[in-house]
Amino acid sequence: MADDENKGTAEEVKCPKCECVAGAPAWMTTFADLVTLLLTFFVLLLSMANMEEVKFAEASASIRSAFGAHSLPAPSKFSIPIIPAPPISKFSPIQNEMASKVYKRIQSQLKSDNIPEDVELIKKEDDTIILRINDSVLFQKGTSTVSPSAYPTLRNLADIIRPLPMRLRIEGHTDNTPVSNRKIGNWNLSVDRAVSVMRFFKKSDLLPLDRMAAIGYGSDRPILPNTNDTNKAKNRRVDFVLRANNSIGLGPTGAKSRELPL
Repeated sequence: MADDENKGTAEEVKCPKCECVAGAPAWMTTFADLVTLLLTFFVLLLSMANMEEVKFAEASASIRSAFGAHSLPAPSKFSIPIIPAPPISKFSPIQNEMASKVYKRIQSQLKSDNIPEDVELIKKEDDTIILRINDSVLFQKGTSTVSPSAYPTLRNLADIIRPLPMRLRIEGHTDNTPVSNRKIGNWNLSVDRAVSVMRFFKKSDLLPLDRMAAIGYGSDRPILPNTNDTNKAKNRRVDFVLRANNSIGLGPTGAKSRELPL
């Protein structure tokens, strides 16, 4: 009797063995795939943070394709055509247009005023305008002092130049004939003549000093070969060079006037 009771108690205490499947549960696999896809999705969003339209369109099409949506085909790669910039011109069109207007204005004033025919008006290809005067109009032969007879001509030229938004460079030129005074060469004579004209404008209060510059080239820049007297006479000249920019060796517009160094 006692043995039967002990056998019953042992049978009640003993638990049946559970049959466990090897590996992770099925739900864990699905969860891991979902987390991996979400991580990939957010990494993709982070890579598109700069919002480039082409890359965004390609990524969007790739995502739609991954989820089985093929309503719109993925756009093909394309490149934006690069149009070469026009070549930079040395001279501004605005300056050339202004120089043309100034040239026409000076031309009409030369015809209306009492300007000698020896004053020649020249327009270069850039924005340069030149008023060319033969040396016989301004100076006696071999001298650098402005002749009194040239005062009206210089005053008329100053009246023409003063209202123009341009700067003035006075250039002295000679021929290759040696000067009678051996102490003064052709270059010295051309410099002295340019400075004499500049001094006349300054002392007569015709033009401010900060708008002018004086330079001499001697016989180094002839307009015609020095082969005969006619060509030599044309090479002996004073050029009034007008420019609309600061490339002629002058200082800033607001520079204060200074006295001539001579």
